[in-house]
Amino acid sequence: MRIGLISISDRASAGIYIDQGIPALRDWFTSALSSPWIMVTRLIADERPAIEAALIELVDLEDCDLVLTTGGTGPARRDVTPEATLAVATKEMPGFGEQMRQISLKFVPTAILSRQVAVIRETPDHAALIMNLPGQPKSIRETLEGLKDADGKQLVAGIFAAVPYCIDLIGGPYIETNPSVCTVFRPKSALRVQPS
Repeated sequence: MRIGLISISDRASAGIYIDQGIPALRDWFTSALSSPWIMVTRLIADERPAIEAALIELVDLEDCDLVLTTGGTGPARRDVTPEATLAVATKEMPGFGEQMRQISLKFVPTAILSRQVAVIRETPDHAALIMNLPGQPKSIRETLEGLKDADGKQLVAGIFAAVPYCIDLIGGPYIETNPSVCTVFRPKSALRVQPS
């Protein structure tokens, strides 16, 4: 699987501070995925044309199956990630944004200010799932992984539980995860028997 990671930050892209979004995503996927994967990254400013261009490049030219953005999803004037994401979309996937806000509301009431979206971008021979994630490393992990109690029992499912099946449905690779981090949900008819 090819995963595109885009960190959207005026200050990090200008070198004022070190980006935390891409390292947080890289670390999470390293622990969560048991399938082989390749990471393609971009660090860009909060500029809608740049965000749109990066999304198109990662899907159309880099053949990423999944593209995740961090940053730029709030109500501030420079927060334009959702608009850029919707502009390159073929289909909107509203359930992901709804679930991301539900997870974040367990921690902070300001989660309702988030405008995260998820979409499918299709080309004639390829399709990818694009999702906007929060900008903070802790929030990124909680959004992807969900909420667990002290014994590790899942209380609220993270959004990544549904991502592999979504990628199956759009013609991407079959993705497996480390169940101690994130358990994938697929209908029984979509399960593949893996060689032992």
